[in-house]
Formats: sequence, C-alpha cells, structure tokens
Amino acid sequence: MIRRYRVSNGNAAGGSGGNGREEGREDGRDDGRKASRAVGRAVAAAMVALLIVSAVLAGSWLWSRRDGIISGVKAFGVKASSMYSHTREPDTTVMPPDVSRRRYPVLTSPVDFNGNGVDDYTDIMRGARKDALAHPAYDDGYYQGGYPPADRGACVDVVWRAFRNAGYDLKAMVDADIAADRASYASVAAKPDPNIDFRRTGVLDVFFGKYGITLTNDVNDHAQWQQGDIVVFDRVKHIGVISDKRDADGFSYVLHNMNQRQRENDYLAFSRRMGVTGHYRWDASRVPKSVLRAWKG
Repeated sequence: MIRRYRVSNGNAAGGSGGNGREEGREDGRDDGRKASRAVGRAVAAAMVALLIVSAVLAGSWLWSRRDGIISGVKAFGVKASSMYSHTREPDTTVMPPDVSRRRYPVLTSPVDFNGNGVDDYTDIMRGARKDALAHPAYDDGYYQGGYPPADRGACVDVVWRAFRNAGYDLKAMVDADIAADRASYASVAAKPDPNIDFRRTGVLDVFFGKYGITLTNDVNDHAQWQQGDIVVFDRVKHIGVISDKRDADGFSYVLHNMNQRQRENDYLAFSRRMGVTGHYRWDASRVPKSVLRAWKG
C-alpha cells in the first residue's frame, strides 16, 4: 500500500513571506527617498530666497549711498590718472630759505624792466608762482587772439604770464621775431600763426636760445639753477620756470603746469621725468629794440 504524503513546500511558503517583508522594506526606502528629495527642494528654495533677499538688501544699501560711492570712484579715477601721467611726486622737505641762500646765493638781474623796484629774475619767478597758486585748469587749446581765459592754461601759459609780471609782452616779442627771422623758426616758418605760436614749446625754445643765456642742462649742478630761469624738457614737450625754492638735496623747484596737483615742485629731482634739453636765463640786453615789447594790458 502506497501512502501519499502531502509535502509542504517550505521554500514556497517561506519565499512568499520573505517577499512581503522585502516589499515592505522597499516601500520604506521609496518613502525615505521622497522625503530626502522634498527636504533638498525645500533647502534649495530657502537658499534662493535668501540670495534674493540679500541682493535686494545690498542693492538698497548701495542705492542709499550712491552719491558717496560715485564721488569715491571719481576721486580714485583722478588720482590714478595723475599717478599714471606724471609719476607720484616724492615726499620731500623744502630747504630752509636761509640755508638755501647761504649754500646757493640768489642771483638777481641788473634789469628792472617794468621799474617796480624788483629785478627781472625775481619778477619772472613771482609771476610764475602767481599762476601756480591760481592753479588754472589744464587747457592747451587754440584761442582766437592767442590768450586762454585766466582760469585755464598749459605749461607755455605759465611762461608768458611770468614775463607779463616783469613787464614784458612775450607774445608780441615772439610774433615780431618770427616775422623778422622765419628761418630760425622752421616749425612754423611756412605758416606763422600769432594765435598759437607763442604757446608752442618748440618756438619758445628757439626764442630763448636766441635771447637768453644758455646754461647747463645738468640738474645736479645745483648752483647753476636760479630763480626765473627757463627750463625746456624734451625740446618741444614741456617748459617751466625755476623757483627760488629748493628741496633738501639742493634741487631747484620748478613752476610748471602739466596738470599735476602741485604746480611748484622738485620735478628736476624726480627719478622718472622728461629730459632737460634747454636751460636759459633771460637777458633783455640781447633783444633788439625791433623785437622788445612792453606789456600794455
């Protein structure tokens, strides 16, 4: 007799129960992932909101201070431009006047052209200083009649204003000399222009070369640099008048306008500057009467 036994498939039963547990765990994982993604989205949204709020607050703060910020930017731009154009002026100490006179006796002119009781060299220097103190806005533009407004000018305007203070009409003298001797003024001989020729550094270099005493270009020969002297840089690029001040090392100050903040400084001592190509001392006795002109206002 064969007995049949019903064998329970434990694996099947056990497998069926195991799948249920796995499905439960998988559902739990899905819920966890969904929760994590939800938290991530919430954090991202919060960060975006924070950035927006920060940007709004920053914009509001900048707007409330816009005038000060704009002024600061402009000031920085002017300072940077000045540094780029002229190199920072060294921090020097002016030599005390009594020490300067003792070491480098001041030279005065035997001529007092305008009869004001002050010699020409001192008058020329003081005239240049007046222009430096007035601090005219830099302007090398062309003007009908020749003269720029009193509150404007360039390096050449320091010179004719300095000579005006000594009683000379530099414009009239330059115009007269060009008319009488065009050959010496090659740069303008073909077409002289009284409205601008006396404001050309190259023209003044020729004029002072003819009617001034030519002196050393060595800036280290301190005693040879005296108040009222004319100094030319790079032949046609720049011109100035020597001051009666000196720095602590003996270098003469220069009264000039190259749009720098200090119009009277020890430019001759700068490590980076234009080269000196002309150094003259005015001598009215060398000027023919056909050229010599007095300022008439």
